[in-house]
Amino acid sequence: MQNDKDSETKNKFYWHDTADPILYPQLLEYARYNRRHPTESESVLWNVLKSRGLGVPFLRQFIIDQYIVDFVYKKGKLVIEVDGGYHSEPRQAIEDENRTRRLQYLGYRVLRFTNEDIVFNIDYVIKSIKYNL
Repeated sequence: MQNDKDSETKNKFYWHDTADPILYPQLLEYARYNRRHPTESESVLWNVLKSRGLGVPFLRQFIIDQYIVDFVYKKGKLVIEVDGGYHSEPRQAIEDENRTRRLQYLGYRVLRFTNEDIVFNIDYVIKSIKYNL
């Protein structure tokens, strides 16, 4: 049987940020998979963000509520999403809008970039992120 102190420590990690406690184990497994298998665009952007080239620490594949966001600057509550081609599908566009609204409700600002923005216009992406820091 665990004592209260062990349980409290576990809950601090488990409830980390606004992660949904019921979905957390499944989301964590998926987030870990996504970190090991990023898209080309995610890799390109992560190489910029991880070096603190923008002066602030970003995390990738981070769980917020029931979502895994591509990148987040926690202190500044800034989420960056990288959208592949399927995000232009009508059903996915609606899901993305709902996701953005929920994240905004939780106090986050959300920036969305397409794969093409990142691969072909990384300077624009970096300037946009810097402007929103």
